[in-house]
Amino acid sequence: MPSRPRTGLRLLSALTLVLTGVSVASVPASPAARDIPPADYQQVQLATGGAELGEPMSLTVLPDRSVLHTARDGTIRFTDAAGNTTTAGKLDVYTHDEEGLQGIAAAPDFATSRHVYVYYSPKLNTPGGDAPVTGSAADFEAWKGHLNLSRFTLKSDNTLDMTSEKVVLEVANDRGQCCHVGGDIDFDAAGNLFLTTGDDTNPFDSSGYAPIDERADRNPQFDAQRSSGNTNDLRGKLLRIKPTADGGYTIPSGNLFAPGTANTRPEIYAMGFRNPFRMNVDKATGIVYLGDYGPDAGGGDANRGPGGQVEFDRVTGPGNYGWPYCTGTNTANETYNEFTFPSGPSGAKYDCAGGPANNSFRNTGQAKLPAAKASWIKYGWEGSPPEFGSGSESPMGGEVYRYDPALNSDVKFPQSLDGRFFATEYGRKWIKAIEVRSDGSPGVIEDFPWSGTQIIDSDFGPDGALYVLDYGTGSNNQALYRIEHLAGSNRSPIAKAAADKTSGALPLNVAFSSAGSSDPEGRPLTYHWDFGDGSTSAEANPSHTYTTQGTYRPTLTVKDPEGLTGSSSLVITAGNTAPAVTLNKPLDGQLFSFGDTVPFEVTVSDPEDGAVDCAKVKVTYLLGHDSHEHAITSKNGCSGTITVPPDGEHDSAANLYGVFDAEYTDNAGLTTHSKRVLQPRHRQAEHFSAQSGIQLAAHGPAEGANTVGFTDNGDWISFNPYALGNVTSFTARISSGGAGGSLEIRAGSPTGTLLGSVNVPVTGGWENFQNVSTNLSGAPSGTTDLVLVFKGPTGQGNLFDVDAFTLATNPAKKKGR
Repeated sequence: MPSRPRTGLRLLSALTLVLTGVSVASVPASPAARDIPPADYQQVQLATGGAELGEPMSLTVLPDRSVLHTARDGTIRFTDAAGNTTTAGKLDVYTHDEEGLQGIAAAPDFATSRHVYVYYSPKLNTPGGDAPVTGSAADFEAWKGHLNLSRFTLKSDNTLDMTSEKVVLEVANDRGQCCHVGGDIDFDAAGNLFLTTGDDTNPFDSSGYAPIDERADRNPQFDAQRSSGNTNDLRGKLLRIKPTADGGYTIPSGNLFAPGTANTRPEIYAMGFRNPFRMNVDKATGIVYLGDYGPDAGGGDANRGPGGQVEFDRVTGPGNYGWPYCTGTNTANETYNEFTFPSGPSGAKYDCAGGPANNSFRNTGQAKLPAAKASWIKYGWEGSPPEFGSGSESPMGGEVYRYDPALNSDVKFPQSLDGRFFATEYGRKWIKAIEVRSDGSPGVIEDFPWSGTQIIDSDFGPDGALYVLDYGTGSNNQALYRIEHLAGSNRSPIAKAAADKTSGALPLNVAFSSAGSSDPEGRPLTYHWDFGDGSTSAEANPSHTYTTQGTYRPTLTVKDPEGLTGSSSLVITAGNTAPAVTLNKPLDGQLFSFGDTVPFEVTVSDPEDGAVDCAKVKVTYLLGHDSHEHAITSKNGCSGTITVPPDGEHDSAANLYGVFDAEYTDNAGLTTHSKRVLQPRHRQAEHFSAQSGIQLAAHGPAEGANTVGFTDNGDWISFNPYALGNVTSFTARISSGGAGGSLEIRAGSPTGTLLGSVNVPVTGGWENFQNVSTNLSGAPSGTTDLVLVFKGPTGQGNLFDVDAFTLATNPAKKKGR
């Protein structure tokens, strides 16, 4: 059999390519893109790190270029145009799973009213922990809650007047299970307020397909027909209301259902969304652009529905976007089947063109829904614009840029980008400038310069610059940026402030550093440190002693020869030392199976608190999926166990892992976390951390429709972190229509400790799969990298493919797969 030709360029023979997923089909390419020169833009850091951003969620840019931004724990922060960050206020919020503080938006008349709107989960009297999965209606009643769309007034000192709250709208929800709250807010030119809401539905027990579980004893949170598919419910919707001066609202004309229509809510502008996490209204046209997250089935099933895909939607008017019955462009392949949980039988496909029928006993709305509208741009299982690349699928919406020739701003984007939709992608870490043709279809798709990580929100400011909120990657690198257009002019310098300690007893001597500060043109900088207590320094790397207890915000400002500045701030707590938290168990990289009961053990010390109250130690289990995590359940205590739920919606094709996070907040309010990643015993080979020489190959019979293929002698893939000390054997699902060879299992590096090797035979075809196994021994203790090295005849090429692998441990734990 002739060797397979490679299907394009190798996936970078570099050593560090990270891939978290793949689109297995493509759509025709858009017209040739023009380059957007990176040299014409600068990315100015305004805030960074947990102290200035917390777990960042949303932002709104104020008329003076300052920014209000939210954190999920209820904190609202204010960052001025120079990059100085303070706390504006904190709401008391319920934070189980994804709930907490979500979106924020300044009122259109903010300059005079100082009104801001927020969407959050109030604390209420909800029980702690997880809601029951099965039971009676009475069992679920205690978990009924709501989210508030509220209006506050920002005082002249840029703090919230907490007594000014007006609850504009309550969105009823179910609590105690994961997921999907949506929560973005924006206004159109007429002053109408738009709010996105998620389906408030647990996606983890429907094998990656539609969560439409109608079992009478099942928690309602497993049935999205009660929310997204319900015309009489505000969840899974795009809402449109007109706020009034007294804190109420009226219904603007032109929503999906006129007021008084039976079994409907008049606030609904568009329905049928799963988790429309981010949206923006193009004020020039009134058109809404939003990103809607989709489910995660690894492939389509004729008896269930489509594989996972997501979409950018362009909402030009009221309508139904299909969830949980229809997705994408609503072809037969993209439509779900009626299904009887837990194991069938399947029924007919839903009628997307004529309007799906909602037959759930939990439906309080119309039985016949409006016909489903098609997505604007879909990507994932059923195809993807090639410019989108590959990876996880996490559309974060974006905004249309409108060039204003009358705006006096040196940083506004150029006229050449007028009318472009600036799409953002969380997991793939990109910004794309997408042309919108006169007929509304997408045209040229161009890369836009971006050097941050996971975008969670973005907005154009009054200066015509793009403001971007970066969630970060869990390494205290969350950030707020302003991206400015320069057109060849002088760039602002970049300030980076650091300290050898950020808390401690009095007197607290801190060594500050400006290392990493720079001028883009390479010219010398001058330095100014304001230590926050009235003292300053012109040194690049000064030391300073705090003698009075308190919280300080030292700020470094650097200036170039032309007077342009850049700032960076820190938070220093003098008179209190942050607690030391160590999650001793589980190990980082420990193997687990979904359904396991995992022991945890935490050690906490705090010099001021003395004896630690273990009831204040919180351990949270999070389900990791690609590059994001869902908080699933938590327990309090220094030791105990957490039973990991089944993976459910995410099938074996998904890039899944577990995360245990331990935290403790001391009596003075300082919090420290300790985190460990758990790896599933069974993993798809294509979800590697790094690689050399390989390329992905699409094969229908593969578990995730893809394999690691096009392998040559010496190619490798690696995964981290892994704790391999108790691993006893390795099994790989392989195929070979080529030369075959052997697969080495190593620890640490491609030349690290050899734990075992297994021969890989020729199987008679690239889609003829079989398992090969070997015992493993000699693994180092602790955390390391797992490396698979491909061996075979030199120069032969196309040795064999690896689809997935399983690691067995001693003692083996095989629960819940």
